[in-house]
Amino acid sequence: MAQVTAAARSLIWISGASAGIGAALAAAAPYPDARVIDLSRRGGGTAEHFKADLSDPADWERVEKHFEAELAGYDGDRVVFIHNAGTITPIGPAHAVDGEAYTSAVLLNSVAPQVLGRAFLTATAGLRCERHLVMLSSGAAKTPYAGWSSYTAGKAAVEQWVRTVGAEQPPNGCRVIAVAPGVVDTAMQSEIRSTDPDSFPSVARFQDLKQSGALATPDSAATGIWSLLNRPLPNGSCIDLRHL
Repeated sequence: MAQVTAAARSLIWISGASAGIGAALAAAAPYPDARVIDLSRRGGGTAEHFKADLSDPADWERVEKHFEAELAGYDGDRVVFIHNAGTITPIGPAHAVDGEAYTSAVLLNSVAPQVLGRAFLTATAGLRCERHLVMLSSGAAKTPYAGWSSYTAGKAAVEQWVRTVGAEQPPNGCRVIAVAPGVVDTAMQSEIRSTDPDSFPSVARFQDLKQSGALATPDSAATGIWSLLNRPLPNGSCIDLRHL
């Protein structure tokens, strides 16, 4: 159970907070009293770590029980779950990539956000404090890229789930939004730029973005994402930071 004191009035979970945007989000949490928990396999960032492989259905149940235990009797000011974890791999035509890796990607990109999002909503349903559920999306939710089928389908699923669940919330319910941070200079982008054009025909576009200095930094993306919690956005909104 969470030990809520005057120094820990905000409870925040961020999946994939050991690197990239997730680590930047953890470091930039705008509440000085926040307890930040990283849901990831390896940890190593600034946040407290709860070890979980979010592509493994068995670990989804562990995370759900963790939510329940931490939120039982919680009387702080706010709870936040930012689901950031995802994978671009395997990159390549759906018929040609490794089947085991593809299944793992579908579980992480499409299924985990819905299952963990539902678990968070259930665990927070009886609370009266601020409740925020933020799902990381991508421009790929709307734009198909050959070679990214598991990733683009996963992000499209996230956005439609957010629209639907946002519409289900009562006026005092959890606010549920999705946010596409733009093209951010992370390890994922490095992996994309090194992909063979036969597997990813659009690779030159992403190489050009890097060379022209057009990539956002993880820190700027994190600042933009946190700013959304203070904006009067309709529940179920799907936001692109580049269009604010």
